[in-house]
Amino acid sequence: MNTPVSVTPRPRSRRPAASAMAATLAAAGLVVVVQSGTSAAPTTQAAPTAPTAPTALAWGPCPETVTTPSAVCTSVSVPVDYAVPDGDRIDVTVSKLPARNPAAARGSLFGNAGGPGGDSLTYFDDNELFTWPDALRDEWDLIGVQPRGLAHAGPLHCAPMDGADQLMIATNLGGAHRASCEQVSGGYWRHLTTENTARDWEEVRRALGQERISIHGLSYGTLLGSTYATLFPQHTDKVVLDSAAHPDWMWNDVLREQTEPYKRSVLAMFDWIAANDAVYGLGDTPLKVYERWSQRVMAESGTTPTLAPPPARIGDVPPEWRALAQQYVDGVTLTGPLRVQIEGLFTQLRTPGAVQALSPMLGATRGLAPQSSGWPVIAESLRDGTPVGPQDPQMPELPEEAVVSLNMQSAVLCNENRVAPRPIDYPGFLWTQFVTGDIFDAVGLTYSSGAACAGAAPVTTPVAVHNAGLATAPLLINSLGDPQTPYHGALALAERMGAHVLTVEGGDHGQVAKGNTIVDDAVVEYLRTGHTGVTHAPAPPMPAAG
Repeated sequence: MNTPVSVTPRPRSRRPAASAMAATLAAAGLVVVVQSGTSAAPTTQAAPTAPTAPTALAWGPCPETVTTPSAVCTSVSVPVDYAVPDGDRIDVTVSKLPARNPAAARGSLFGNAGGPGGDSLTYFDDNELFTWPDALRDEWDLIGVQPRGLAHAGPLHCAPMDGADQLMIATNLGGAHRASCEQVSGGYWRHLTTENTARDWEEVRRALGQERISIHGLSYGTLLGSTYATLFPQHTDKVVLDSAAHPDWMWNDVLREQTEPYKRSVLAMFDWIAANDAVYGLGDTPLKVYERWSQRVMAESGTTPTLAPPPARIGDVPPEWRALAQQYVDGVTLTGPLRVQIEGLFTQLRTPGAVQALSPMLGATRGLAPQSSGWPVIAESLRDGTPVGPQDPQMPELPEEAVVSLNMQSAVLCNENRVAPRPIDYPGFLWTQFVTGDIFDAVGLTYSSGAACAGAAPVTTPVAVHNAGLATAPLLINSLGDPQTPYHGALALAERMGAHVLTVEGGDHGQVAKGNTIVDDAVVEYLRTGHTGVTHAPAPPMPAAG
């Protein structure tokens, strides 16, 4: 599971800076799932409605967030509840980048940006992290179906919550959020599920008049794409699963499994910065870079980070210790994790109200760790002292569309959570949320402990994804060190879907459109022919230091 990639931390709306939990989740760019305090009866999913003739779609301008000039948009009406097809409906916005070479057009490629909560209308736009292969733009209509619950697709609106209510945060966070949504949007929240979003795709396919569609799903989009392919194999052509999530981890375990890989990715970033010391001047060892980074977090938040430092190297040994260099290195490495914990507590006691999660640098570091192309952003900010991310310590209001995205993500994760809480993790949740504000540990513990969905029982069981007789086996791509969708979890989805696996070196999240020609060419070959012999690719090109 992935939250949308962001260069800056995304603060939780309407939560005061004094709340360690609010600051933690804000800096991590994550929202906590929330639902009502009473158990809801499972919703009944109906079979898809009978086929009808294609709808005459009226294509026109897109929302201003869509930046590709050729893009056009329309809307498709879908049932709120597929068990009641004649009941309430919402309009789901659809973006299309028409194939640039109509003579070579091969059909429609549906894309999903992940999340849940990623804006899929903009998915096929190029940006600072992704540049899509020319062949995709030339030969396919690139379709973005905005997931239900987001802006431009029946947005989920919820009332403000009291971020200062620590008892609620500790014991009923999910229930309180679900109640806040019920207050504004009634029972709409219960219909925000992966299965219903997949059924929305089917409505769009029918409206487009396409017999079959191809799919490119990123992160959470791999689960959504697999769900569609399971429900509608006869209408599924090719399926690209880019950076895949384990279906059995939905959802408490998804965040728990990310904790240690995220830490490793940050240390890999520090290693890269140290290797480019001639450019950035932040230190020629990862530990020296960490120390500069820690100073910045301290300056911004009033306390030091508790992320364990990288192992010491010979280059970290002071002159007076040269005779005992290895002992010094071993000692610093051994004591580092405990030392930063003690130092963090000491600085918090010395500076009441200080919370490390309020540091924009801390949040941006975690946010960019899975995107090596973004590492220069951190290095340049540390070198030049320039801001990275929002600088207002009071965490100003988010734009309305971002608030809606967080509400939708929260609803989906709790609505279909299938992993039992781990009570043993609850003390860790309390410690990280209300004391240390350590965003690296807090995110996973909030979910694995059950706190995120406390009071918000699931309302549905996710579709058991599998290869339901697909004419073409899916292609699954994952890097070995991806912290958001760990490799062993991706292999589980590959097995369920009978997918051909392309393993990529490095630790980036998201492999297509990253400038890796081996990966991009393999994807184009697969979409054209239904197969590729490529099973391994190097990491995408590292960014140029500058």
